[in-house]
Amino acid sequence: MLRSVRFVLALIAGLALLTWVAAALVERTMSDWFARDLTLRAQLAVSSSRQGLLARLDSGERSGLRGLLSDLAHDERIMAAALCSADSRTLSKTADFPAAMACEKLATRIQLDGQGARDPSAPWTSVESLPGGRVHVSAVPLRDGSDPQGYVVLVQDLSFVERREVATQRFLVLAFSFLALAASAVTIIAARLAWRGWTNEVRRFLQGGNQRVEFQPILRDVRELVDRILAETEADREVGEWTPERLKHTLNRHLHGEKVVVVANREPYIHERSSDGNGVTVRHPASGLVTALEPVMRACSGTWIAHGSGSADRENADRHGRLRVPPGEESYSLRRLWLTREEEQGYYYGFANEGLWPLCHITHVRPTFRSGDWSHYKAVNQKFADALCAEVDSEDPIVLVQDYHFARLPRLIRERLPRATVIMFWHIPWPNSQHFGICPWRKELLDGMLGASILGFHTQFDCNNFLDSVDRFLEARIDREQNAVAQAGHTTLVRPYPISLEWPVRWSKTAPAVEECRKQVFEQLKLRPDALLGVGVDRLDYTKGVEERLLTVERLLERVPELRGRFTFVQLAAPSRTTIERYHLLNEGIERLAARINERFGSADYRPIVVLCAHHEPPTVYRYYRAADVCYVSSLHDGMNLVAKEFVASRDDERGVLVLSQFAGAARELTEALIVNPYDLEEASNALATALAMSRSEQRDRMRSMRALIAELNVYRWAGRMLVDAARLRSRDRLTGRLTDHLTIATEPAR
Repeated sequence: MLRSVRFVLALIAGLALLTWVAAALVERTMSDWFARDLTLRAQLAVSSSRQGLLARLDSGERSGLRGLLSDLAHDERIMAAALCSADSRTLSKTADFPAAMACEKLATRIQLDGQGARDPSAPWTSVESLPGGRVHVSAVPLRDGSDPQGYVVLVQDLSFVERREVATQRFLVLAFSFLALAASAVTIIAARLAWRGWTNEVRRFLQGGNQRVEFQPILRDVRELVDRILAETEADREVGEWTPERLKHTLNRHLHGEKVVVVANREPYIHERSSDGNGVTVRHPASGLVTALEPVMRACSGTWIAHGSGSADRENADRHGRLRVPPGEESYSLRRLWLTREEEQGYYYGFANEGLWPLCHITHVRPTFRSGDWSHYKAVNQKFADALCAEVDSEDPIVLVQDYHFARLPRLIRERLPRATVIMFWHIPWPNSQHFGICPWRKELLDGMLGASILGFHTQFDCNNFLDSVDRFLEARIDREQNAVAQAGHTTLVRPYPISLEWPVRWSKTAPAVEECRKQVFEQLKLRPDALLGVGVDRLDYTKGVEERLLTVERLLERVPELRGRFTFVQLAAPSRTTIERYHLLNEGIERLAARINERFGSADYRPIVVLCAHHEPPTVYRYYRAADVCYVSSLHDGMNLVAKEFVASRDDERGVLVLSQFAGAARELTEALIVNPYDLEEASNALATALAMSRSEQRDRMRSMRALIAELNVYRWAGRMLVDAARLRSRDRLTGRLTDHLTIATEPAR
């Protein structure tokens, strides 16, 4: 018994020493973490205000600098802010900025770092003591291109760090105290029961016998999980632009280079036989989905599974419908599926575009649901599921299911490949639950989508509408805090991922200069050199508000007579779904409307409205973007609308004005555009007039801000966020699966 007491005392002493060491390590680690976190917060805060600060510095307007710095200091942890010139003079500061941190006093320390000269492009940081306590000081360079314009000095409160360190130390003391008491009790009980052989039985159980517990694999899994968590934390702290190379690095780092399989109705490259039958052309479909996803596939490789709709698609693929694309680059595989005329009519034109499309877009078009169309929709979803299972080479592939054509597909994949990581992205809006209830097969649609691991929408508003629909029509547990749905042992995360473009857009590499584009387009349209040009680019779809757009131009010419004869609006319109009566009537209505406006305001050598109804390749569209004075996006309801972002991306001259519908998802991001209600012709026409009269400096400021946002939030970041989230799910599921396997082994009865 005395030996047991000595052992207990030694154990308590050892645990006390371990507590002291652990507390010191935790304090040091937390300090390093918080320092890095505060430095990153400072960089992000300065980045968000960079355009405004540079604009006021360029214009010499110093009065607004203090207001911007005060906005920065509104953060609960940022106590004060100051702007220093490149030669360390104080240009502006908040009222409570400490004198000890003045630019002139920090000059030498910012330029030198104890060991000599430091990199001026990197932020300088330091922890300082003030009468009120410790603070974290960051001097972040303010750059315009490669030239530093000065530094933004941010003083951040560190009192919360001290509080958390104290709380952590208390927790460690309590935890180790509890552990010491528990260990002491176990030791005493073991000594008292030693005569019964209890210890020997435990030892035999752990070391051998039929009921063997494998602890080593569990430890390995825990180490693997810790390594992945650390890697994810570091990845979240990375700064800089998202590029194809960074996306590849992310895929290799988090998913070990696994290939991605995309399932979409639309194929990225279509082979069409020429009208004379003597040749084949490759064209790009007019699709925002393709515009966004194709650069991701070129970066990640993998396979794109799609409906082969081109007249020459079969002869330009092997007998399984496979080929390598893009032509000449061949960086990923395209697998084409062939549909019968009846399948295409029922699945695509019927249920998808006469049912789901008007159901999800609030444009006052009644959805049509037919049981025959639903049968074809389910059959085609099953056909794509079979094709996908034939293409993958593992039991846990990464699958990106795209859009409303495949609402049933995630569940079908889950049934065949339970360990697959399925990301479904819904490119169009999601209606409120009451409106969604119109669909006769609403439960089947929701159940199919909840087969996905991650379900993505453009906006949080769409996520909320989806969760409301699940809550109303299915028996499932909804976690509103985590935006997740649990059903039958499977959890689906519901997340907003606003889609974007590649940056820079590849067409910019070969596009002529803006002046040359303007010259070519003006010659093609036979416009005067001093003419003003507006442009719209759309598929001919009733959700795009093309009729409202032309009526706005008519109202503009009524209100501003001096624009007659000078302003021309050209609509690049790609025919779409012309076999559906509503689309056929739309095409005819737009032609009649354009003819009426031209007859009213036009002349022998002037047409205010030019409608070019044909398929236009991206380089052609890009030239019109670069030639235009204004681009009008008048969507009546849109998930995102990439035309708005394409126009901004094309304007490397920082000219032109974007007029954007408030009902497009892009309006939540491109706030420097002129945001309008397209139904309000007075407001919209006034915005067009304002755009045409806008000064070059204001155009530059607005365009520069929007281009910076698209450069940062590009399509590679969109894909990277989804893939990193998928990697985390895979790590969690694999670890959970292994732990379950080990527990099963441990509790399995002896045979």
